[in-house]
Amino acid sequence: MSQSDECHTGGCLCGAVRFQAQGEPVNIRACHCRLCQLTMGAPFFARALFSQADVEVSGPISEHNSSDALSRVFCSKCGSTLFAKRANGTFMGIALTAFDERNLFEPTEHIWITEKVNWLKLDDGLPQYPEKAPE
Repeated sequence: MSQSDECHTGGCLCGAVRFQAQGEPVNIRACHCRLCQLTMGAPFFARALFSQADVEVSGPISEHNSSDALSRVFCSKCGSTLFAKRANGTFMGIALTAFDERNLFEPTEHIWITEKVNWLKLDDGLPQYPEKAPE
């Protein structure tokens, strides 16, 4: 884990899975891609991106590879989707509402809006990118 004193905690619906994320997120985005929609059962995946090395997870988890690049991580007991973990071991996105303080972070931009559901109106003034955000 990193040396930052900030430790953010959270978990799943049933409480069997708990996590700690150390430090501040790399970015905070709302992803509107089809894979995130299907994974979350919602119009988008609002997540905070952390280094995998800065996140500790305990409890019964399962993973599903949704692509060559990402696996989706969920509680094996209640099914709550909590993370999107990069296969290369670098980063993981943590669902914003899985944090104990669900208003702790808020998205700063929208990505993959080419796949956004038509009925969702994005009028929050945040930057919007057709696919991934520029690096």
